Amino acid sequence: MRSYDDQNIFAKILRGEIPNDTVLDTEHTLAFRDIQPQAPVHVLVIPKGAYVDFAQFSAEASDAEVLDYMRAIAEVCRLEGVEEEGFRAISNAGRNGVQEVPHLHVHIIGGRPLGRMLQPAS
Repeated sequence: MRSYDDQNIFAKILRGEIPNDTVLDTEHTLAFRDIQPQAPVHVLVIPKGAYVDFAQFSAEASDAEVLDYMRAIAEVCRLEGVEEEGFRAISNAGRNGVQEVPHLHVHIIGGRPLGRMLQPAS
């Protein structure tokens, strides 16, 4: 398990050091628009706790944090209107998963056909 870096951009957003375009703010979760959206809907959903990835969060977060996070993801999908037509929920982890920020985040992406999820490695 990698150690948590409290200087990552999402930690700074949670501390209010960097502004964001908030979609949803709950007791344990913050959701905000991606600054480089890949589709008409592209929202990042992060836990407020210091978790590097989904594996760590699933193993160590409290029941209240897990429930709040999962319900927040569902609420973002509802708020963004992607439930009916579909969306993609992506959480990258580690080097091979191409995780760029070492703080758990789920990308909610939708609003258009998304194509195949993975392309063959080159």
